[in-house]
Amino acid sequence: MKVLILSCKTGGGHDAAGFAMKEALEAHGHEAVMFDYLTLAGQKVSDTVGGVYVNTVKKMPHVFGAVYQIGMAASRIMRKSPVYYVNAKMGKYLEPYLEEEKFDGILMPHLYPSETLTYMKRQGTKLPPMIGVMTDYTCIPFWEETRCDAYIVAHEEMVKACVKRGIPEEKLIPAGIPVSSRFSRRADKKKAREYLHLPVDATVYLVIGGSMGAGDLEKLTGQFLKTRQEGEVFVVVCGNNKKMFQKMKKKYKEQECIVLVGQTRQMEVYMKACDMVYTKPGGLTSTEAAVSQIPMVHTAPIPGCESANRRFFVRHGMSIAPRTVEAQVEQGRALLQNPEKVEAMKKAQKETVSGNSGEEIVRILENLTY
Repeated sequence: MKVLILSCKTGGGHDAAGFAMKEALEAHGHEAVMFDYLTLAGQKVSDTVGGVYVNTVKKMPHVFGAVYQIGMAASRIMRKSPVYYVNAKMGKYLEPYLEEEKFDGILMPHLYPSETLTYMKRQGTKLPPMIGVMTDYTCIPFWEETRCDAYIVAHEEMVKACVKRGIPEEKLIPAGIPVSSRFSRRADKKKAREYLHLPVDATVYLVIGGSMGAGDLEKLTGQFLKTRQEGEVFVVVCGNNKKMFQKMKKKYKEQECIVLVGQTRQMEVYMKACDMVYTKPGGLTSTEAAVSQIPMVHTAPIPGCESANRRFFVRHGMSIAPRTVEAQVEQGRALLQNPEKVEAMKKAQKETVSGNSGEEIVRILENLTY
């Protein structure tokens, strides 16, 4: 089976889900091709779309939140959104590529290519089975105007909400958000720390701002340092936010207890090495942490789907989410000092989030294809 995975550079989670599916498909002997489909129209188009998204999220999160809420309202009253018509324009670039390559199935961990392929299907283009993969614990606007053969949702609780929005129930499969199998593998914490050159006997907090280095990384780090207790080490992952990385590197160069990390492909190792993770509630990072079974504190969300993710995790006992930076640091420490609560959180994570969703999605695609 030859499978195409189409993503888009609006946040690292979509790519992470895509790479997880590529890994799962190849593990089962299938061929998988993955790329940012906007590059078919030119790298400049991809860079512009990704740049607008990233800059809005980092510099004006309240604007992003407002646009998200407008989208939620519009999706209830519009037959087809402006998003659909914009993405439809990619059809002229995607169609010749599909004709040349001949794929047996298409996976889309992003709304945009799903919109494009829906337009192509309505225009009469013959397409292989298509599966949309939702990467948040809520139904974001405009999935309901797509025409995929199946939709993978993060949890069974999402099914009712998706049906209410107009997606046929028989197409909704609560298989979970796919993450790399590396996160579910158990590993020795001491060996992970030695590999990363972290103190073996320290209490290690992992602070993540997502691929964009968004959230309150600087405030959190400052609060940790201000209230630091003996033996604590803070590993801060700035993602591809080079400006933040350089700024913090200069500010904390004398602090041995603060370890700064830029973009990394070893997130699963950092999660295995830490005692607790602080992260904004992105769908992928939160799922990776839950699959790794690490005590989790959710920090400030990007308004919109991340707010819904945070509510879901807190409601199921998989994280805590104090509203202020001061409370996040204080209550995170208190949680870590309570072994019973830590075990209860890990149990909730294990019971609520699947670490095998990639394998299940492969089986679903095989059933649709063969």
